[in-house]
Amino acid sequence: MEKLFTTGFITEFFVGAQYDIAGQLMLIWGQIRASLVVPFLTIFMYINLVMSIMLFTEKVYMAIVVAINMLFGRKPEKRYKFEPFEDDVELGSSVYPLVLVQVPMFNEREVYQLSIGAACGLSWPSDRIVIQVLDDSTDPLVKGMVEMECNSWKSKGVNIHYQVRDNRKGYKAGALKEGLKHDYAKQCEYVVIFDADFQPEPDFLNRTIPFLHHNPELALVQARWQFVNSNDCLMTRMQEMSLDYHFKVEQESGSITYAFFGFNGTAGVWRMAALDEAGGWKDRTTVEDMDLAVRASLKGWKFLYIGSLRVKNELPSVLKAYRYQQHRWSCGPANLFRKMTIEIMKNKRVNWWKKLYVLYSFFFVRKIVAHIVTFTLYCVVIPATVLIPEVIIPRWGTIYIPTVITLLNAVGTPRSFYLVVFWVLFENVMSMHRTKATFIGLFETQRVNEWVVTEKQGDASKAKAATQRSQSRFRIGERILMLELCFGIVLLGCACYDLAYGKYHYYVYLYLQAIAFITMGCGYIGTQVPSS
Repeated sequence: MEKLFTTGFITEFFVGAQYDIAGQLMLIWGQIRASLVVPFLTIFMYINLVMSIMLFTEKVYMAIVVAINMLFGRKPEKRYKFEPFEDDVELGSSVYPLVLVQVPMFNEREVYQLSIGAACGLSWPSDRIVIQVLDDSTDPLVKGMVEMECNSWKSKGVNIHYQVRDNRKGYKAGALKEGLKHDYAKQCEYVVIFDADFQPEPDFLNRTIPFLHHNPELALVQARWQFVNSNDCLMTRMQEMSLDYHFKVEQESGSITYAFFGFNGTAGVWRMAALDEAGGWKDRTTVEDMDLAVRASLKGWKFLYIGSLRVKNELPSVLKAYRYQQHRWSCGPANLFRKMTIEIMKNKRVNWWKKLYVLYSFFFVRKIVAHIVTFTLYCVVIPATVLIPEVIIPRWGTIYIPTVITLLNAVGTPRSFYLVVFWVLFENVMSMHRTKATFIGLFETQRVNEWVVTEKQGDASKAKAATQRSQSRFRIGERILMLELCFGIVLLGCACYDLAYGKYHYYVYLYLQAIAFITMGCGYIGTQVPSS
């Protein structure tokens, strides 16, 4: 009996001690939660709501500007003088200005023939146009193929120059800058830039150069992109929706209100005098095109966007290539914002309204706030309030504002409106990658100047065939994204908790978002084309 009593007493003592420790821990957690976690999450929530309002206001404003412009039919031809060039019996082709067409390349095996052929096919007097292929390829075989293609066009009477460098200093900006040093380039009045996958229509110059020729205040004419492979997969459809909005609303509204927008790096025509006055190409960031546009704008030059002029190009259909592109497009603007804020504020050539527009609307809201709030509000704060129900997000912050923002984005691509839910989930997943890149740009950490050329596939049908043949050769380690996968698992846990104990009923959204994160984390998005 004594042994039984002793054993029972010891067991009861340890169980009691265990419950006592658990109780103490719960008490400590309760105090930390009430004094630190809840106030911090509340403040963080309000910061995100303020950012959400900033983004909402910006998008509504841009939509109103574009809608009014459409209502009154203020086409570019009505805002700026436009007169097409006509052959002169006495002067001949000399009435046409001398134009330089630059085509930068880097190991573009799949698309080099398309881009060179399109550039050489532009309708312009042969003695008034110079084609310049800037080949930075590191693959000797590709280099030989590109040079052979250039020689082929040269034998047909096209004024084409094949240029190479000893190094890749400055990447694309370095190649463009080096190309302008040649004597034949210095004689040109305008310079057109087409990336390797861009295929302009023959009348491109006839629809852009007259604007620059008859309006001396214009520095840049930008065309819209048209995507030849948007139907390749769901990922390319999502990209089409985002980029259509960018061109139809962001570029259009900037062109209408302040005659300023970010140069897209391709499918645009620059006045050589404006490019020189702005300081030429600089390689201090990975967005050399935006850098040049901002500097030219600070010199007082104006830009024009022509939405009716479209240039065919290719969207990245491989997730890895798309992520590299988005890193560059998110990190670069944030880094440029860091570098140019003081310069913009001190500038005396433009008024304060334009400075405010460039710093606040163009940079801060669209290039920084948009990425951060998409991730922190919809992927961090909402799941966190499931676990900390004391923090209540207003309904307008979780339903009304996001709905309006989503609809404004979706109207840019009416044919894909039924995919809007997939687009929201996809953008939320990508927002984590973009937010990380934005902070890398703002704080100039290791990957700030990382430049990886976006992989092109050329003929989409060939890419799909190659995909089907080699899908089995993919190793899991090559496509797993651990950060997205882990985050998806956390969201899945939050969704389950909300279903069981929550009171806000976010679990439907959280389940869908968790599936999106896990799907992308496992690499099951885009076309799976193996690396060579």
